[in-house]
Amino acid sequence: MHARHTVNAVVTGKPVELGGSRGRREATGRGLLFVIQEACKKFDLKPAETRIVVQGAGNVGGIGATLLHEAGFKVIGISEIRHGLYNPNGLDIPAALDYLRKHKTFEGFEGGELISNAELLELDCDVLMPAATENQITTQNVERIKCRILCEGANGPTTAAADEVLERKGVFVIPDILANAGGVTVSYFEWVQNRMGFFWKEDFVNERLQDTMVSSFNDVLSYAEKHKVNMRTAAYMLAIDRVAYETKMRGIYA
Repeated sequence: MHARHTVNAVVTGKPVELGGSRGRREATGRGLLFVIQEACKKFDLKPAETRIVVQGAGNVGGIGATLLHEAGFKVIGISEIRHGLYNPNGLDIPAALDYLRKHKTFEGFEGGELISNAELLELDCDVLMPAATENQITTQNVERIKCRILCEGANGPTTAAADEVLERKGVFVIPDILANAGGVTVSYFEWVQNRMGFFWKEDFVNERLQDTMVSSFNDVLSYAEKHKVNMRTAAYMLAIDRVAYETKMRGIYA
């Protein structure tokens, strides 16, 4: 309204034809792949031997599971709204998701055992990725969580009380503020491209996303190790520290 012409940068997540960024749809799931890869390096876990359970088969969970499968990880569990699907030897994720698209359920899929969503969260695995909705890991089920790494694909999938139990159990949590930041990062890239009036190839978007997610993960990990706190606390400490530093440098306070 102010400019009297279309200003694409005012909103992100647009279709490519209307000024959106290539790679935006897959960005959140791709960001999860990058931080899981970094966490596996920390624990010396090889992809082919790393068992991953994904809660959710939508834009975040489905794409994340697909990219993890393509990267050589063993995705042993995935779920939709009504059912979970489990195969200890690894699921054929593209086939399972194709079946889900056609039938709207995993029921009847022959490549895995049908289980409940609750049972899926409690599977023995190396990485658990809740990527569906909030408040999935609570004081009611946290003691039965058997993962080594918890990567929060959804917003707020772990309650505060459950988070304390996970820390006591020694579970390495990659908090949502870091783990699922791939989507907003590429939204920022979209804004940049709109402002420039020049659009990047998808490979370039993905490369820049990887640089951002990997450096962010390592920055938070460094803070966690330096201050002897968990990753969630470290992420908030780093964020506040950056704001405080910038504010001081601008001379806003003495």
